[in-house]
Amino acid sequence: MGNIRPTYIKRVAFELLKKYPDKFTEDFDNNKKLVAELTDVQTEQMRNKIAGYVTHYRKRLED
Repeated sequence: MGNIRPTYIKRVAFELLKKYPDKFTEDFDNNKKLVAELTDVQTEQMRNKIAGYVTHYRKRLED
């Protein structure tokens, strides 16, 4: 069973990847800092979920 993420997390992640395709990498900590800077996400949990999905998506693209 995999993680099923809500659409709003995916939507924000895709918008960030579309606007800043070169900034995000496969490193979760780097992506976490970028999500905090580039969005107005108010909770750490939401920031981490978005950063985690961005990281997962970038790793999947590399394969």
